[in-house]
Amino acid sequence: MGKAADLSEFDRGQIVMARRLGTSITETARLVGCSRSAVVSIHAKWINDGDTSSRRQGVGRPHVFKEKGRRRLSRLVKQNRRQTVTQLTAQYNAGPSASVSEHTFQWTLLDMGLCSRRPTRMPPLTKRQHQVRLQWAREHRDWTMDEWKRVAWSDEFRFLIHHVDGRVRVRRLPGEQLLPSCTADHTQAGGDGIMLWETFSWATLGPVVVVEQTMKAANYLNIIAGQLHPYMAFVFPTGNGIFQQDNAPCHKARIVLEWFEEHTDEFHLMSWPPNSPDLNPMEHIWDVMERQLRAQTPPCPNISSLRARCLDIWYKLSPVMYQKLVSSMPRQVAAVLKAKGGATRY
Repeated sequence: MGKAADLSEFDRGQIVMARRLGTSITETARLVGCSRSAVVSIHAKWINDGDTSSRRQGVGRPHVFKEKGRRRLSRLVKQNRRQTVTQLTAQYNAGPSASVSEHTFQWTLLDMGLCSRRPTRMPPLTKRQHQVRLQWAREHRDWTMDEWKRVAWSDEFRFLIHHVDGRVRVRRLPGEQLLPSCTADHTQAGGDGIMLWETFSWATLGPVVVVEQTMKAANYLNIIAGQLHPYMAFVFPTGNGIFQQDNAPCHKARIVLEWFEEHTDEFHLMSWPPNSPDLNPMEHIWDVMERQLRAQTPPCPNISSLRARCLDIWYKLSPVMYQKLVSSMPRQVAAVLKAKGGATRY
């Protein structure tokens, strides 16, 4: 089996892409034709250094892109981070430089650390939001796992028939995820699709509701009264449950807050910091569902099939997966404290 030092730049790029797509170490090694240790070392090098290049001297062909060419390529990427390799290649070759193939572009971008990643859903935080997030983390840093297990998490997400909702890719270096050009609001994506509201806790998945219209206060009140209320009563019969929701306008409407106030003897409403999707484990579940949805073939032909597939994926989610997300909350709180209220990776 090939060692890490003997692999070409193309093979190294293939390893990185396979691992980023969730392919196992063993399967990646089989696909590329190398050892498992080579997969581990090359992927670790990409994570730590932002490139996969071998440092052995005199091995392989010389770089097509010299320093000047790489600077130009970097400028082209920053002008429009959503361009594909094909688009970047055509734009670069339209200049005075010699023609470069898409294959060369692909491994050069990987070598430079300019990999294609999902846009960050979380826009930059204000000073006030930093302070509120930091205060929230301080209030929850001593929570035990028993306390986190009493939380029911919730969120809304829009799934589209066509593969665009939250799945646009941007090219960025590690550490650039909060640049304005690398962020996106997944709730603003267009196209035909469905909006889902879901909740879960350590104990079990909760109901999933297909939101037929725009989520307004009246719609949301119907959901929490008709779906959330019986779920909380079933999972937390002693009234010690805690419900989490973000600060969307419909969640903070007067009629909604009054309803929660009327039911404080049955469960409590968690105080939630603004602009904090990185702290909500539901965001990770959306990612899992989206990947599973897009991996299915053939693609959804209509809204009806999209709805059926989303519901099927939700009810088959593994308890090990969502319990692991709840278990990560102490680490999430510690990360916010370390960042002094700033954004964390999620």
